[in-house]
Amino acid sequence: MSLAESVSKTLKGVALRVYRRATGLDVNELVSKDHAESFLLLESGRADAFVIDDNIAAGNISMAKNPDEYRLTGEVLSVEPIALMMRKDDPGFKKAVDDQIRKLMLSGEFAKLYDKWFVQPIPPKGIAVNLPMGSTLKNLISSPNDKAAETYEKM
Repeated sequence: MSLAESVSKTLKGVALRVYRRATGLDVNELVSKDHAESFLLLESGRADAFVIDDNIAAGNISMAKNPDEYRLTGEVLSVEPIALMMRKDDPGFKKAVDDQIRKLMLSGEFAKLYDKWFVQPIPPKGIAVNLPMGSTLKNLISSPNDKAAETYEKM
């Protein structure tokens, strides 16, 4: 398991524990080696739910034997913006990347690309992830920025 996967699993575990305490939800937590194994626990009936990012969950659902048997809940346990990582000592490169992403967002091209890969059928199998863009990402696209991740919990 990579450090990123470990951190992601830790954040999901913390979010679930906070949610459990706040709601009084009584659950038994299962841990698996990766997302595929976690979804297999759900698909085989050994688990009743799978706590993970909506995009990863939607991808697993789209590849399931019976995708119509699963749904994403509307409740968000945590917000974890996705980011690009680059060298700290290259402000010119950062500016070029920021400018290009901002241009894609403000021109509408970013939304078209999102729709192509997350809503429409994807070649070669023609499977659609069926994950319309959420309100948090829509808000970020309308006002691009490079604020710290902690900022998004307030959105």
